[in-house]
Amino acid sequence: MADSRLPGFYTWPLARRRQTLAQLLGRSLSDLSPLDPGALSLELADQLIENVVGILGIPVGLGLNLQVNGQDVVVPMAVEEPSVVAAFSHAAKLARAGGGFTASADRGLMIGQLQLCPANPAAADRAQAALGAAWPQVQGLAERAASGMVARGGGLVDLALRRLEDPEGGPPLLVLHVVVDVVDAMGANFVNHVVETIAPDVGRIADVPVLLRILSNLADRRLARAEVKIPVSALGGPELAARIAEADRFARLDPYRAATHNKGLLNGIDAVALATGNDWRSIEAGAHAYAARDGQYRGLTRWELDGPSLRGRIELPLAVGTVGGTTRSHPTVSLLREILGATNARQLAGILAAVGLAQNLAALRALVDEGIQRGHMALHARQLALAAGALPTEVERVVAAVLAAGRISAEAIERELQRCRANVG
Repeated sequence: MADSRLPGFYTWPLARRRQTLAQLLGRSLSDLSPLDPGALSLELADQLIENVVGILGIPVGLGLNLQVNGQDVVVPMAVEEPSVVAAFSHAAKLARAGGGFTASADRGLMIGQLQLCPANPAAADRAQAALGAAWPQVQGLAERAASGMVARGGGLVDLALRRLEDPEGGPPLLVLHVVVDVVDAMGANFVNHVVETIAPDVGRIADVPVLLRILSNLADRRLARAEVKIPVSALGGPELAARIAEADRFARLDPYRAATHNKGLLNGIDAVALATGNDWRSIEAGAHAYAARDGQYRGLTRWELDGPSLRGRIELPLAVGTVGGTTRSHPTVSLLREILGATNARQLAGILAAVGLAQNLAALRALVDEGIQRGHMALHARQLALAAGALPTEVERVVAAVLAAGRISAEAIERELQRCRANVG
């Protein structure tokens, strides 16, 4: 996208938003049909997963105002939680005052694990020695199994043998880590193929049973990071900026706060991952595990005052892909990836890291300023109105009246809806 700034976009009628999106993409309005209800047919859904009985629709919104590494990015976000898209867009706008976000990501290195199960410590010693003596052979096995990625610029990168002692007195475990560069793929299927392929030979060399052969979602060799530096004047002044930094320190010190802190930033990351056909569940697993890497669960961000600016940064594992998965099989994902415009997995991971940092900024700023509830109230009232049976043409009037009265509850919404319909009648 040439420009992710679309002032007033949220106030536009839906038809105008879609027409504008088509123009930005250089497409006709009919080309946006993958975003229409029913774009995923029951017949296709029945091929994607098992035991299909229906399709759950998730709203897709556009996160606006984002600049990453000097380029504007329009971010498709699939999410049902109110305020996520609006909060992200507002924080991304604030970040533009400091030049936007810088982001980077590591190569697509994924870890596959083989669990070797010696019967006792002596068997573990013998297995370690046997694998050490046959290490070139083991490496050759892994290289051949991973050769399908070589033409794409990837393949086997590293092997490591770990010994895990059981504090409860059970026999030790040996774990063979197979590190593969999967380039622009998420990589789960390929890594699983590699470790399953070599497992019989590795077990024979070690002379111990091999149990699990599976990738790890703690992709700590596939990290992404983002930074931003925002003038405190753009945030609302030095006192507010200092409160943001102090709230972030709370999440570094207390796991109870850190869990909610990280959930908030993952709101944005998950929404983009879902929209682009990536596995948001693996992202969450890796992020939470990485947050506890030093033995205590901590927040994944760091905000600090830096002279007249507030500086923020984030780092977390992001195993995402721009090829494979549901790119071709799901009619909506392909279009949403085109909107985002990421051409490779490292670029996508950097954008996701920036999204997470922006989402975190929005949450902290709301918490230290007005509290989180005030910003949620209008959107919460909308949901209550829809649950009460309000038609789309009635929602705005009902919500406005309830907000003006300062009474937001299901009962107040129902009374106002009845009053609205009586006046129309």
